Formats: sequence, structure tokens, C-alpha cells
Amino acid sequence: MDSEQDAGQPAGQPDVYPRMDLDRRAFLRIAGVSAAGAVAAACSTGGSPVPVGSTAPTTAPPASPTTSRPPTGPPNWDDLRTRLTGGLLRPGDDDYETAKHAFNPLFDGRNPVAVAQASTAQDVQACVQAIAGRVSIAARSGGHSYAGYSVPEGGMVIDLSAMNKVEVQGTKAVIGAGAKLKDVYAALGAAGRALPAGSCPTVGIAGLTLGGGIGVLARKYGLTCDHLSSAKVVTADGKLVTASATSEPDLFWALRGGGGGNFGVVTEFTFDTDPAPNLTVFSLHFPVGSAADVLNAWQQWIPAMPPELWANLVVSGGSPVQCRVGGCYVGGASGLNTLLNNLTTNAGAKPTQRTVRSLDYLGAMKYFEGSSDRQSFLGSSRIITAPVDAAKVVALATGRAGTDLLIDGLGGKVGEPAKNATAFWHRDALASVQVYAQATAKNQAKVSQSVADVVAGLAAAGAGGGYVNYIDPALPDWKTAYYGDNVNRLQDVAKKYDPFNVFRFGQGIQV
Repeated sequence: MDSEQDAGQPAGQPDVYPRMDLDRRAFLRIAGVSAAGAVAAACSTGGSPVPVGSTAPTTAPPASPTTSRPPTGPPNWDDLRTRLTGGLLRPGDDDYETAKHAFNPLFDGRNPVAVAQASTAQDVQACVQAIAGRVSIAARSGGHSYAGYSVPEGGMVIDLSAMNKVEVQGTKAVIGAGAKLKDVYAALGAAGRALPAGSCPTVGIAGLTLGGGIGVLARKYGLTCDHLSSAKVVTADGKLVTASATSEPDLFWALRGGGGGNFGVVTEFTFDTDPAPNLTVFSLHFPVGSAADVLNAWQQWIPAMPPELWANLVVSGGSPVQCRVGGCYVGGASGLNTLLNNLTTNAGAKPTQRTVRSLDYLGAMKYFEGSSDRQSFLGSSRIITAPVDAAKVVALATGRAGTDLLIDGLGGKVGEPAKNATAFWHRDALASVQVYAQATAKNQAKVSQSVADVVAGLAAAGAGGGYVNYIDPALPDWKTAYYGDNVNRLQDVAKKYDPFNVFRFGQGIQV
């Protein structure tokens, strides 16, 4: 989205990993879906062969706080149109109705004042310079924001989908902010390299990275944002800067988990990659009535496992509740089977279906891939830091057909950095919980209340906090939930780089 695992987002990003014919819900969970819309948008994605920032300096002097207030008054759309290499669509224009749409049809009724189709970093600069202070701005690539923040009513969308280059340069990968995960994996796989990321094919690298980036290789290799070495960013004053450990270090810190939509518009990422591993994927379906026992055992099992093993547990609502465990292992089938036997023995439940397959890196990423079709849903999240009351969690799913609780194992490499080393706060988490509920325009209010009830129930069961890539406008105390004690530093960064709240949205850092 994302996440993002039922990643598929809002990213991310449904039998969740083992079968290729599963519906998209199962895969939304990893992707990571992203969260708002300006720093490359929530769970965004896209594509363009044009090298991003090809005519601009790759570095810039350290940014100083902007002191001049952006101009007000109506934008000069005709002037902006002449400055763009891509198109500028306004209400009534051909293709506007299609261009404004994000991934989730629930937001189709929103009407941005314009959709700018950016092909270069200079296009993004032109948009920010022309629009800042006049209307709100949301950058969008994949458009997987769970809250629809990448479709701002009365604001302008900067569509980054044409900026989709993926270049593997030795151990580095240079990726445009509009690139979709399916394209990222294809390029990396062809080069024999790997990057831990989500599973939803149309989630964008931008939103995923900016919110953290939970994925099927997280326990072994860490979050997507942990591999970020630099990013090119258009700031609120229209400047293009490079953020890294040595250039704009505060901004670089914030971009790694501070959420899409804040601080500026990222146009390009440079990542450190790893050699592509061979993987063994698996799926275990458990009998009706065993969900609480399996969840209890899983919560003890996953933190004791080697980081080479990643697993999620999916509790599917209904009457009865269904339960399955899936994931992957950096290693062979024999070693994996020993670890899986440990889980099933402790759960006291024999799987009704067990699938184990050995695949190469690209094959495994395709295995976790769900449908690219648009999906109507509502979502939220909680974080598990210590084992929760499994019976209460399963009770929350009882009778809620169409609602999944996707519980993704964390720990391992994710937990190695200090909680304040990057903006991503949940370093000590045992798992994230994505709440994913099918919804339509007609039942949206009812489903929204159901999701809120589940979120409150998860907190009562011992799961607090939240993951920004499963952004939820109704989440209580959302700043603390997403960012913990890092929120104060994030607000300082926002005031430095966006003092007049140019990149504002409902759950922006500086609202």
C-alpha cells in the first residue's frame, strides 16, 4: 500500500501467500502501502524511462528554513501546462475521470482540481512552485493510500507514475518514485539482487519505503527504508535536494519511516541491495476451531525462529473463523519443515493443508503477488509488542465475514536499529496486525464502524500503536500510534522543510 501484506495495501498489501489464484486481499498485507500522498504518496507506484533529475545537480547546499510565505491566489494553470513535459488534466478534460482515480474505488467520487502527469524531477518542481500555498498537493504513484489521501478533494495530484525507472548499478538500485513493486522485482531479479519490500504488485516503492516497508524478507534483511542510502526530494520551496547521511541528514532520518505525504516530494531513491537468495515458501491451513491455539503458539514460535524464517498468521472473520499461516524461508525445504513441525506440535493442531515449495527470488516474489485489479476496502492496524490475548483476538473476527486480521511477524533484522535511529518507531514489535475489510459505497459506514470496533478490541487484547502504511483517519492518538517518541523530531523536520504546511493532509505530521 502495503504493505504492506494483505499488503496489498491500504498499502499495502487474500489464502494469503501460498496460492496464485487468491484474491488481492491476501497480498495487500505486505506491501506497504503507504500512507499519505506527498512524499511520493501512500503506497504509490508508477513508471518512466526518463532519468529523474537528469538536468539538476545531484547535491544541493544544506536547506535553510523557508522564511517567505508561499503566494496565494488562484494558480495559473495555463502557465503550468507550458512548463510540464507531461500533461495537466483539469475537470472536464479528456481522461481526467480516469486519471484522478486511485486504487480504491471508494474514493472515485473525490475531485482534485488538477492532475499533473510528471515525467521528470523538474516537472515536480514546476508543480510545487506553481501550486504551493494555493491548493493542497498530493504526490501519487500507485495511489494505494488506505485513507485516499492521494486523491485530495479540491487539491492537485502530482502523478509520478511515469517516473518508473529501475536501474541496478552493482550493489545499488536507483529507482524512480513512480516504480511499482512488480517492476522493481523484475529488474532486481534479472540482476541477481534483492531488496526487502512488499508483495502487492501495483504498490509503489515510494509510499512503501517512506512508511517503513514491511515485507516477506524483513526478518532476514530488515525494512525497505533500512536499505535507503539517498533520496532526491523536491521541498516546499520548489528546490531539489539530495537527502542522505551526509546531506540533509535530518530529512534523510525522517524519510525512513516518517510516512508518505510529509516534508516534500521524493522523485528518486537509491537503495543498497543484497544478493538474491533462493527461498522456500509455505502455507499451512488449520482446522476450524483451532485459531486461538494456533495464534497462541505462533506468538511464542515466531520470535524464537531464526531470522531466515518469516511468517504471517491470517485470521479470517466469519462463522466459523478460519486460520492459516504462510511465509518464506531463506534456505531449503528440509530445514523449513523442521521449524514448521515445531509450530504445529505446539499448536496441537494438524494442518488440513500443507504446501512447501522451493523457488528463486523472483519466483518467490511472484508467488506472493496478488491481483492488480482495483479493490474496495477499509483498513487499519495495530502493533503487537508482547503476546496478546488470542481468545479475544479470535472473538473479534467471529461473525465478521469479509474481514481479515493479517498478522505479520517482525523481529530479527527489523529490531536491530535503535527506535530513534530512523523515523520508524516499532523496532521492538513482535508483529504488525493489519485489519482489512471488504467494503462498498453502500455499506461503507457500517464497515467503518466494524473496523473501528476491531481496532479498539485489539487494543483491549494488548495490541497498541499502528503502522502508518495502513493509515487510518479514525485511529485514536494517531501521531503517537504511528511514530511514538519520534513524533517530536518529525515535527521539527516538518517545520524546517515545510514551515507553511504546503504538504498538508488529514494525518500529516504538521497538520
